[in-house]
Amino acid sequence: MKKPVVHITNFNLKYQDKSVFTDLCWTINIGENWLLSGESGNGKTSLVKAIANLIPHYGTVEINFNPESQLAAVVHYVANWYQFKDLEGQSNFYYQQRYNKQVASTTNSVGSELRHFGQQHQLNSAALNPIMAALGFENLLAATLIELSSGEHKKLQLIKAIWLKPQLLILDLPYNGLDVASRANLNALLDDLVEDGTQLILISNESEMPASINRFAKIEDGKLVETAEMQYLVNTSDEALKPLPSFFEEKQWSASKSHLIKMIDVNVSYGDKKVLKNINWEVKAGEKWALQGPNGSGKSTLLSLICADHPQAFANNLYLFGNLRGSGESIWEIKERIGLISPELHWYFDPKATVWETIVSGFYDSSGLFCDPGYTKKLQADELIHFFGLDDYKSTLVSKLPLGKQRLALLGRTIIKNPELLILDEPCQGLDQQQTFHFNKLIDELCKNGTTLIYVGHFESQLPACIEKRIVLENGEVQVIENILEAVSEI
Repeated sequence: MKKPVVHITNFNLKYQDKSVFTDLCWTINIGENWLLSGESGNGKTSLVKAIANLIPHYGTVEINFNPESQLAAVVHYVANWYQFKDLEGQSNFYYQQRYNKQVASTTNSVGSELRHFGQQHQLNSAALNPIMAALGFENLLAATLIELSSGEHKKLQLIKAIWLKPQLLILDLPYNGLDVASRANLNALLDDLVEDGTQLILISNESEMPASINRFAKIEDGKLVETAEMQYLVNTSDEALKPLPSFFEEKQWSASKSHLIKMIDVNVSYGDKKVLKNINWEVKAGEKWALQGPNGSGKSTLLSLICADHPQAFANNLYLFGNLRGSGESIWEIKERIGLISPELHWYFDPKATVWETIVSGFYDSSGLFCDPGYTKKLQADELIHFFGLDDYKSTLVSKLPLGKQRLALLGRTIIKNPELLILDEPCQGLDQQQTFHFNKLIDELCKNGTTLIYVGHFESQLPACIEKRIVLENGEVQVIENILEAVSEI
């Protein structure tokens, strides 16, 4: 009888004196491909990191590779986001750095990164081409790592993992940031890997999954519970949203201008590469927009112009809050009217900030807190921490929290100043289904008071009900601008 691929016995793990797992046992036999689902913060990531030997733990985690297999005898873990360093080995990037061409040149290119990975693992370079093609990555070899969007970073992680062909592949939230076509192509690639002998463990709360997934489990009370199918479904009808903190009832602005954003033939280029091409778009006060398009279509660049993060804003006919960009307003005057969250902002946020400091920093649009905010702002932060259920983590470093709770803290930072314009770039990455549903209900409530909204999301289930218009980009060009009378179709 062959040994199981993974055999876990009496697995115990604590976090800040709180028990996460108690005497957990789990056996993964040959031919089994697992999907782990469940609430954010219940220990799924910690469990698979222990299997990959990335964190300390108590108990036995036994891995048995097949000596007769042609596949790499390794456990390869793909984290929920990609963390990289510059050419000097540093990783202290800042949010606006990706839009500065001179600074961007200090990071490795995609081509160099892949060549190094291939040499490190002695991989066949010819096997890389079909993977790149399937995920639409062939034209990015010359791009530097810091220039990539969140979806493109996710693709780079996945390309490496599939190229490696490990005997055991663990994917943590693999669909985050991927467009519809990329998700379908990823599932096909993973099914091909399984045909070749790789076994999978996926962490996901999405209904999309490879056809090869044949085992399902969720974490409950520190135990792994096997289910017949993916059963973690949110109950969206019974639980009411907590009452909004009182300060959200106060409108902080006057909608005196007919448009908050107006772009006339806007273009952005890096050398010969055109990222945005002749964009014409107007956002009026109080409108609720979905910004959609495939990975690499220019969405992040478009948002960077609005948020005063991109230096090429000054070379374009761009109006923000009624003023032509470059007519005398400062970056901070623009930012004080905008609440922003994006995967990139999350990546580059101060890892030494506590939950409380993170949320209060939203008043100042800073990464971390560097001043005493005063009594009123402190009170508002406490109200918001309670609203998001983060009271027990108030003094905890955000970087030490599970991903879902990190994202909740940053969502609190985004909305705390009750901004005139909310820009939410995939805000629900890392949240479980219940958290996503309630966050979008919160956005619906906030937008009732006249807040203008731009919302980026690749999943229809992660769009708030208040969305009324959409703009779709592809290859840097506007493909669609339309009103929405029904639910937004998934793009």
